[in-house]
Amino acid sequence: MTPNASLPSPPGRTRGGIVLLVLAILGLAGAVFVVRRPLMMSAPACMAGRWHGCFDTFNGVVLLTLAGLPLAALVVWALARRRRATGVLSAWRISLAEVGMLYGTVPFLWMTLMPGGGAGTVPARVSLVPLRDLATMGPLGIGGNLLVFAALGFFAPMRFAASASLPRVLALGAGCSVLVETAQYALRLDRVSSVDDVLVNATGAVLAALASRRWWRTTTQAPADRPHPTPTPTR
Repeated sequence: MTPNASLPSPPGRTRGGIVLLVLAILGLAGAVFVVRRPLMMSAPACMAGRWHGCFDTFNGVVLLTLAGLPLAALVVWALARRRRATGVLSAWRISLAEVGMLYGTVPFLWMTLMPGGGAGTVPARVSLVPLRDLATMGPLGIGGNLLVFAALGFFAPMRFAASASLPRVLALGAGCSVLVETAQYALRLDRVSSVDDVLVNATGAVLAALASRRWWRTTTQAPADRPHPTPTPTR
């Protein structure tokens, strides 16, 4: 026996992970069922590979994201299998975190940076008064902004020990949001660059980080993305 030998997960934790996975699948299936009609409106354009009606619409981006989930799962499996072959601990968690950060963030960034009808002609607009724009966002707008960096907040602390704290996740979400709002202003996308967007986006990242807190890496653990050396037995 070696000190670095990995121990099997406790039954309670395994059952909790299975329950969480089942609830996530049921929640995703329920959300898809609710929005099935709007998504199907973009299906013909997406199946034909047309930009207009698919890539330039929220429904089309969401539909393509859902359709690509099996491919994302395959990438997670391939990365985890490669890491396990080299003796990396927590190979599945690392691989899932890497793919989840990218796959869960890029579609929302695409939709956030999607040009409006007056892009390039309407002057750039900025709103720097906190909480003034929340009333105009509505529940759907607030919910969408909470999800922009939710995947980043959920998976980044699991992958990088340096970000495994709520203040750092808050700073990460706020910093990324500031970059997005700056891009909207500089590119004149016919969108309002608002401080409320930054606040809501950062809040979404923190809430997601709280949801994944039990799976965070700690700085006292050995790096999980490197194989653990087997100690030489002493005589």
